Amino acid sequence: MAKIRLTKEFSFEAAHALYNYDGKCSRLHGHSYKFFVTIKGSPIEDENNPKLGMVMDFGMLKQIVNQQIINLYDHSVMFYKKSEESALKDSSAIFKNTHVFDFQPTCENLIIYFAEKLKNQLPKNVKLHSLKLYETATSFAEWYDEDN
Repeated sequence: MAKIRLTKEFSFEAAHALYNYDGKCSRLHGHSYKFFVTIKGSPIEDENNPKLGMVMDFGMLKQIVNQQIINLYDHSVMFYKKSEESALKDSSAIFKNTHVFDFQPTCENLIIYFAEKLKNQLPKNVKLHSLKLYETATSFAEWYDEDN
């Protein structure tokens, strides 16, 4: 049975500040993230299945990614839990959509976190193959299932 990879692109806006970083990114700043989700599977062959010929309906993939990631983190502010308590409290009051993580919210750590959130949400016949997260137009992180 043929294996096919499908990719869907998403975008979201978010801000972060990197705790104890030795450069400009220690200050609160925003990004226009682009997020690519690639799944792998075989097209459905059951003639009675309304999804005949599909690995997964793109609409279903969109729903899962929106629910697990985009709707939560779009127009949010992200911090590492070790950031100053006063800064966390102030930003939460000001921005209303603040996320405090157990990890530094770098592009690299976010993509690992997103992979964990998505892996178990996919149908059993579909596997998360890879993720690509652009933080800027020229800088991105990649995650591949085969490496993990």
